[in-house]
Amino acid sequence: MPAVKYGSRPPWVGLAAAVWVQIAAGAGYNFPLYSPVLKSVLGYNQRQLTLLGVANDIGENFGMLPGVVCNRLPPWLVLLIGAASCFIGYGVLWLAVSGTIDFLPYWALWIALCIATNSSAWLGTGVLVTNMRNFPYSRGTVAGILKGYIGLSAAVYTLIYTGVLDHSPSKLLLLLALGLPAVCLSMMYFVRPCSPASEDDSSDHGHFLFTQIVSVFLGLYLLLATLLDNVLSPGGLVTYIFLGIMVLLLLSPLAIPLKMTLYPNKKKESGINTPSSSSDQLSQLDQDATEPLLAVSSSATNLSSFQESDDSSDVDILLAEGEGAIYMKKKRKPKRGEDFRFREALIKADFWLLFLCYFLGIGSGVTVLNNLAQIGIAAGVNDTTILLCLFSFCNFIGRLGGGSVSEYYVRSKMFPRSIWMAFTQMIMVVNYLLFALSLNGTLYISTALLGICCGVQLSVMVPTASELFGLKHFGIIYNFMLLGNPLAAFLLSAILAGYVYDHEAEKQGGTTCLGPNCFGLTFFVLAGVCALGSVLSLILTVRTRPVYQMLYSSGSFRLPSSSQH
Repeated sequence: MPAVKYGSRPPWVGLAAAVWVQIAAGAGYNFPLYSPVLKSVLGYNQRQLTLLGVANDIGENFGMLPGVVCNRLPPWLVLLIGAASCFIGYGVLWLAVSGTIDFLPYWALWIALCIATNSSAWLGTGVLVTNMRNFPYSRGTVAGILKGYIGLSAAVYTLIYTGVLDHSPSKLLLLLALGLPAVCLSMMYFVRPCSPASEDDSSDHGHFLFTQIVSVFLGLYLLLATLLDNVLSPGGLVTYIFLGIMVLLLLSPLAIPLKMTLYPNKKKESGINTPSSSSDQLSQLDQDATEPLLAVSSSATNLSSFQESDDSSDVDILLAEGEGAIYMKKKRKPKRGEDFRFREALIKADFWLLFLCYFLGIGSGVTVLNNLAQIGIAAGVNDTTILLCLFSFCNFIGRLGGGSVSEYYVRSKMFPRSIWMAFTQMIMVVNYLLFALSLNGTLYISTALLGICCGVQLSVMVPTASELFGLKHFGIIYNFMLLGNPLAAFLLSAILAGYVYDHEAEKQGGTTCLGPNCFGLTFFVLAGVCALGSVLSLILTVRTRPVYQMLYSSGSFRLPSSSQH
């Protein structure tokens, strides 16, 4: 197990470093930027292109292996594996697009894209699991911030692509192959396990608020800078000024540990987050407790439960026989809110309800994102970079807002977070009907609404999984939920959207389709999918309400004890 860092500053340094890693982890969102060149240079049709989109989603979301090893390897090694995957995968894509390799089989390109985007799973798992364990009392907020930055990554890359790289897909792939591993190597030392606070700290709320405000400013800036760059095409020095301001805004979360260094809270530093104080607290708990003959130990009774052995949920029974003693262990099944092993979570109805809600909601959004360039062209929009930037910004707002709003209502009203999944999927039903009707002036509005709703879906799913099934095996449970993305991409994007598009293109006598019929049927199906998802989300909300009443009855998160169930 990696060494635990003590003190109040290291978690915030790790969170600031995680911002950069999350931007790198969002490389998979660049597929709409370089997918047209795959179609034109390599001669693929739309179905082949959508299958590459499936490869993009499979790699990005197949995080079962990172989810398993994140409990066994230190975070820096998890990030190193992600950096290597990024270098190899995007390097092969660059060789193919740039013409350095004369011919690359389709299957080889498909595998290379899987490897490239699988770096996102390693990077995202490494920083998300570590930071949620470092801030166990603010899971929704932390998930919203980190998932918000990965949502902003598409806008970051779009600004670089349109300004510095002169709309060159080849240069973009080279940047992804060399630049992203360099960022990860620079930041991986600072993302490390830290001793969590022993209670909900009020000063943390101010720090989180600062981080959220700065991220909103970054999102607005990226949207404005991208629009100016596309409309005015300033080029030269102005472009690099835009880039410099973006870098400063990305560095701004470091102001929190810097402020804590310059103006330390001596009372806080001496009172919590030190080995001695943690030992004192545990000793006090031992003194106050009356030991029964049957001693029960649960991973949920200690703030460091995610570092205990897999047998921490066992019941030790001591049977005295003569002068000796025999220890026997009897398994006790965990209850919702406690730490579940992955195989224990698999047999729970709430686990599969959460998976289906996420699969139906975010999966439909992934279908649109993978085909966003072709959707824009079909609607008569030639430059689709604005659509991607708009989706990225609104997706960020949804992720950040979803985490913060759900955190507020779960603390004040004890509302299960899944209620927001139901609400946003209802909006998505109406939104897909707008897409299908293809009314004048609705494309940008529909794209913005879809970005917000998809962002909420993801930022709500993450803390919900940790609250229902615990943090100890959160890595593998969270990554299993993410498998809904590639599964939906295959079923809804490659099979449905790709087939409908190519069929309509053949009617028009070419490989490019124009008009509302290109994706009309697809959008009607997606509306039905989200209608089903909203119903399942409401069922999950009703089922989990007692869990949230137990977890947040005091107005803030409290770790459950087995004796309370």
